[in-house]
Amino acid sequence: MQLLISNTKEEPIYLQIVHQIKEQIIRRTLAEGEPLPSIRSLAKELNISVITTKRAYDELEKEGFIVTVPGKGSFVAPINHAVMREAKLKMVEEKLAEAVIQAKYAGLSLEELTEMLRIIYEEE
Repeated sequence: MQLLISNTKEEPIYLQIVHQIKEQIIRRTLAEGEPLPSIRSLAKELNISVITTKRAYDELEKEGFIVTVPGKGSFVAPINHAVMREAKLKMVEEKLAEAVIQAKYAGLSLEELTEMLRIIYEEE
């Protein structure tokens, strides 16, 4: 599992961990049932507090992306297709919101942005 943490981002470190692990689960880079590093080992690897790592794992568990088995560790949760679809939709919405901000900053009209999106969508 590869995580990149930035101290210069405004986003809290625990949320950076949450978002990156969720993305890896959604993209199936992390498979159902796959073990995650222990809280302590991940904290050591990322050079962050154990409390920060625990907070990230707690959030992921609350959202249904991981399960923790006492004495065994944390694992990627069984796939709930409704939750997975909702997570994918949210990810697309966030990326589109970023694109809209950039488009407005560049002075693009809604029509121009819509045309760009249509062209990109049809190319893929």
